[in-house]
Amino acid sequence: MDKHRVAQVLDECGTLLELQGENPFRCNAYHNAARAIEQVEGDLAALVASGELADVRGIGDTMVQKVTALVTTGRLEFHEQLRAKVPPGVVEMLRIPGLGPKKIKAIHEQLNIADLAALKQACGDGRVASLKGFGEKTAQKILAGIDFVAQLGQRFRLDEALAIATGLVDWVRDHPQAIRAELCGSLRRRRETIRDIDILVSAQQSKDIMDGFIALPGVMQVVGRGETKSSIVIEPGIQADLRVVGDAAFPFALHYFTGSKEHNIRMRARAQDYGLKLNEYELAGAKKNVPCKDEVDIFAALDLDYIAPELREDTGEIEAAAEHRLPRLIELADLKGTFHCHTTWSDGAATLEEMAEAAKKRGLEYLGIADHSQSAGYAGGLSVDRVHEQHAEIDAVNRRLKGIRLLKGIESDILVDGRLDYPDDVLASFDYIVASIHSSFTMPREEMTQRIIRAVSHPRCTMLGHATGRLLLKRDGVHVDLDAVIDACAKHGTMIEINAHPSRLELDWQHCKRAKARGVRLVINPDAHSTTGLDDLRYGIDVARRGWLESADVLNTRRLGEVRALLAKG
Repeated sequence: MDKHRVAQVLDECGTLLELQGENPFRCNAYHNAARAIEQVEGDLAALVASGELADVRGIGDTMVQKVTALVTTGRLEFHEQLRAKVPPGVVEMLRIPGLGPKKIKAIHEQLNIADLAALKQACGDGRVASLKGFGEKTAQKILAGIDFVAQLGQRFRLDEALAIATGLVDWVRDHPQAIRAELCGSLRRRRETIRDIDILVSAQQSKDIMDGFIALPGVMQVVGRGETKSSIVIEPGIQADLRVVGDAAFPFALHYFTGSKEHNIRMRARAQDYGLKLNEYELAGAKKNVPCKDEVDIFAALDLDYIAPELREDTGEIEAAAEHRLPRLIELADLKGTFHCHTTWSDGAATLEEMAEAAKKRGLEYLGIADHSQSAGYAGGLSVDRVHEQHAEIDAVNRRLKGIRLLKGIESDILVDGRLDYPDDVLASFDYIVASIHSSFTMPREEMTQRIIRAVSHPRCTMLGHATGRLLLKRDGVHVDLDAVIDACAKHGTMIEINAHPSRLELDWQHCKRAKARGVRLVINPDAHSTTGLDDLRYGIDVARRGWLESADVLNTRRLGEVRALLAKG
């Protein structure tokens, strides 16, 4: 079990304890341990094996034992015991935006409600509103949250699904009977949220692979077991399907099960134009089969350049492949630096020097520091005096460190009227400014649009931060006309951030394509609040690739000297 999944289990233990009314200090011990594990540098299994895990701040003897069990066995008996004490429907209530463990506990105990259907009814008939500390407004918010959850279905964030899927695929690949194995479906195409995991393997016989797959650690339920397909539900409740094919059929099955459905329909139609039939088993005509060793051969047989999985959404990729004008998609190695990062000066977990060293370790040449601005009291926003103090410390760190350069930025709140969060003379002291919405999320669409347009039109605004402020699977973003905002950014030379934090992933890929078409430069930022947060840059690359972006479309593929010139917009 990798560190992300370990952190999830520990965090869920803390939440389950809250639902049972445990001492807050005990609950927080698990939440704090989860954060500490997420921020651990290096391989967690190696730390466990060497005993160095005990040296990690926030990990006491008890947590060392629990983390060791998770890493070495893939399960934690204490976690399973906690889950058994709380009805699954009560746990599902945690998905409702704004409804925390304390309120859920009150609803469950005082109204004997144990699932979303009963909760919806109790909100409608007034029982929830009558509870102490709730009221009619809270009941209406819960109803809206239940509708939000229903629309989403049982989905998981890209990073959560990928962490689980990677372990499963590695197991399949290492099986002695496996010839080839790959991820398929929306996870291979890097969709922002995932419903299930699809894995394809080629083998001469499937029995041993299927027997091992359904018996893996963490399997909560075996949905089905067959010779060619088996399905399991694995912690934390995501379904994983494994399909076995002969190796000759592997390229065709890989293409078919990667999707999307719309892309596959267009590919089948193109095959028909060539007098061929394309399906999950073969590419064949009336007189012959077309042998293909891999997906590249499939596309080549239809006179197409290879189409990367991220592009397979039927948004023009087949026409572009036929005309040899597919983009050379950006790659993680193209990034030379990044800009939206937080430190202990506001709500980050690492110091300036720690963040700089971590960026250098990851091969970056420069790192922009963008702590919160003065209005963000909730996040330790910087007063004007503290801005000056931070700039002095950045200068000192730059003098000490070689091979990495810190840039002076700020994540400026976009105030309700669209102003940035400091006077112009203070704004002028920064190398760049990330402007972001953090308040008044319910503002009407037209007002919100004008608010953001005013911010991005400011001469000192370098880039728009997380464009709508959404939190995937938790909160919808603000209501805004993003096309109008993109037009304003194009007019005023303002860049737009692709926020790579896996709970945000915006600007979304569709609007990335529109921004590129309007000549707006994009910036991939991790919104990192710790050193390990820098690793989220890879998810921003996924969004950029889905949005057809090349290296030239993204600011932070440039070297430091060019970046400085581009930041100094007129």
